[in-house]
Amino acid sequence: MKILRVWTVLPLALVVLTVMTHAGETLYNGIELPDEWPPKRGKLIREPMPVPYLKNRPEVIPIDVGRQLFVDDFLIEKTTLKRTFHAAEYHPANPVLKPDKPWETKGKSNVAFPYSGGVWHDPAGNLFKMWYVVGNEGWITHWFGYATSKDGIHWDKPVLKEIKGRRKELDGSNVIMDVVHHDSCTFWLDHTARDPKARFKYFTTEKRGGWHYTYRTSADGIHWSEPVASKPIWGDRTTVFHNPFRKVWCLSQRIGGGDVGRARAYMEDPDPRKLVEKISRNRGLSAGGEPVFWTNADDLDPRNPVDKYKDIKPQLYNLDATPYESLMLGFFTIWTGPDNRTVARQGLQKRCDVLLAFSRDGFHWHRPNRERFIAASWKDGSWNFGNIQSAGGGCLVVGDKLYFYVSARAKDATGGHGKGSTGLATLRRDGFASMDAAEKSGTLTTRTLTFNGKYLYVNTDCPKGELKAEVLDKDGKAIEPFTLANCKAVSCDKTLAAVTWQGVADLSAVSGKPVRFRFHLKNGSLYAFWVSPAKSGASHGYVAAGGPGFIGPKDTMGDAAY
Repeated sequence: MKILRVWTVLPLALVVLTVMTHAGETLYNGIELPDEWPPKRGKLIREPMPVPYLKNRPEVIPIDVGRQLFVDDFLIEKTTLKRTFHAAEYHPANPVLKPDKPWETKGKSNVAFPYSGGVWHDPAGNLFKMWYVVGNEGWITHWFGYATSKDGIHWDKPVLKEIKGRRKELDGSNVIMDVVHHDSCTFWLDHTARDPKARFKYFTTEKRGGWHYTYRTSADGIHWSEPVASKPIWGDRTTVFHNPFRKVWCLSQRIGGGDVGRARAYMEDPDPRKLVEKISRNRGLSAGGEPVFWTNADDLDPRNPVDKYKDIKPQLYNLDATPYESLMLGFFTIWTGPDNRTVARQGLQKRCDVLLAFSRDGFHWHRPNRERFIAASWKDGSWNFGNIQSAGGGCLVVGDKLYFYVSARAKDATGGHGKGSTGLATLRRDGFASMDAAEKSGTLTTRTLTFNGKYLYVNTDCPKGELKAEVLDKDGKAIEPFTLANCKAVSCDKTLAAVTWQGVADLSAVSGKPVRFRFHLKNGSLYAFWVSPAKSGASHGYVAAGGPGFIGPKDTMGDAAY
């Protein structure tokens, strides 16, 4: 590690910029980070973020961590298959959580949603758990509520007693903290916490004579510590996520101004307390050189569908992130107007939709699809009118499905912020993008890979077609006995299906060697592949906010989690 000191002029101050560099750090997937990390992007502009690792891919890609998704061309050498991106679908039970308690319906701003909050499945007790904002009087007069569920659809609000520091009027409620004035929050279940008292983590912008970003900890997610760290901050809609691939906590800080409007800055640290202590109030930029400019909305993002607002340039309202299998998922909340004054005057909602992004290095976001992944409605009377925001933890793995929870607001004719509730959207597991073939068979050949596992698995939908695979050497020649002729055809619709060859039990003969896979697909879709060390099909990738059957942050269970 080395330190570079340079002088630079920032919009509000002249500071000494200290850049911590990590020369030669090679990631789990073969990507080598540059000497300067996190990289400086300079001034944010309305152009798509460059993704260096897609232009300079590793010669050999290790695939021992997680299911390998086809959201980009990182793994693909050549293909005749067609890539299709897929959006999540709203669950018919929506909204799954809404304000229905006296302490949630007292004022005109009645809400019960994570903002970003957190929705997790906790293996301790085998329960879905949600930390959410409880509405009261005014847009930043909120408390924090706690709810649990056995299936992720039907939620209970347990009566919590003996919560220290909570006002008496909340006795018999599910409120865990009455930090009255706050904005954005993140609740995170940390499976790797060394201190059991810090198993749950809380990060929130609290209003105390100005915004302060505050970090607290808890052993049970109900009883919380006094602030472990708290620093003045510029930017209310600021969140935190954990990148386990690099073992760092990351600040996604609201910044903004100029042509890009709302945007994000980035900072990281292995210690969440130190992360918060490094924060500066200087419009998001500290004298220590962190955070750095990160990302923003660009000219490829969708515009507001209402004609009179379509000329408003989109802005990045929020960015939550989570580890999923072999990559990081980014939930880009894209704002397309109208402004807050128009919202209040006309009883509308600002339009926010959630779009997806993908990262293999934790910093650069690839955004190949600009369709709305979870879209707001613009229909009077809808529970999700105009304003959709992602939840902390990102998504949960529930059998063959992914569960995405969102905050949503209804239209508010009073000029307030409306009734807010929690919605659920679902997607096929790994279902962000598929590689598709029609009646005529197509192929997909990977780049050179290495793995230490023995069993090949795929996520495929081809009950009326078939999928086969062969293993190739570095020259593109099939390796006996892993040939196309020996491969047993897979014809099913499964998110975990084994691929095998006649006359051989597993892939041990090529384990640890540089090889390629060539998949042959007819009349179907391929979503992911991976090589597991066990017959269970466990991917040993990350499962975001968890799910029933998982015992930690990774898929070590395989088919047992179904």
